[in-house]
Amino acid sequence: MNLVLDAESLYLELLRGVRGLCGPDSHLVGITSGGAWLVERLHKDMGLGGSYGTISSSMHRDDFAKRGLAAGGQTKLPFAVQGAHIVVLDDVLFTGRTIRAVMNELFDYGRPASVKLAVLVDRGGRELPIQADFAAARVSLEPTQSLALAREANGGFSFDVKGA
Repeated sequence: MNLVLDAESLYLELLRGVRGLCGPDSHLVGITSGGAWLVERLHKDMGLGGSYGTISSSMHRDDFAKRGLAAGGQTKLPFAVQGAHIVVLDDVLFTGRTIRAVMNELFDYGRPASVKLAVLVDRGGRELPIQADFAAARVSLEPTQSLALAREANGGFSFDVKGA
C-alpha cells in the first residue's frame, strides 16, 4: 500500500483546528523539529503578536542513552509557563512517548494552567494514555513504517513515509 498524504491540505486543517483551541491568552509551543516548523508558520498565518516557543523532548526521553541530544532542538519558552494556557504542536503522534517527555520538560519551567495538544497526523499505536485535542488526520500505518514531516526550501510541507 502506498500512503499519500497532502501535507499542505492537512496544514490548512491544522490551522483551523488550532484557531479553535486557542484563547486570547494562549501560547503556541512546537516540539522540535516538525512541531517547531508548524508553530513558526501557524504563528505567522494566525497573525499572532508576541512570540511562540519550541520545546525539546531530548532530556526526558526514556531512550535518552540511545538517542542523545537532538541537534538544534533546544527548548526556548519566551514567556512565563506558570499559569499559562499552552497549545503544544507536533507533526506526528504515535506512541505518546515524545509527548510524555515534552510534558516533563514543560513542567520543569512551571505549572501551566492548561495544556492542549494539536497534531498534523495521529497514526495510532499508542503505548501511553495520551491523545490529541485536535488531529488534522488519522491514519493507520504498520509499526515498521515511519512518517515524518519535511519542510521544503519554500517553507511548504510534505511527508516522508518509510518502511514496509
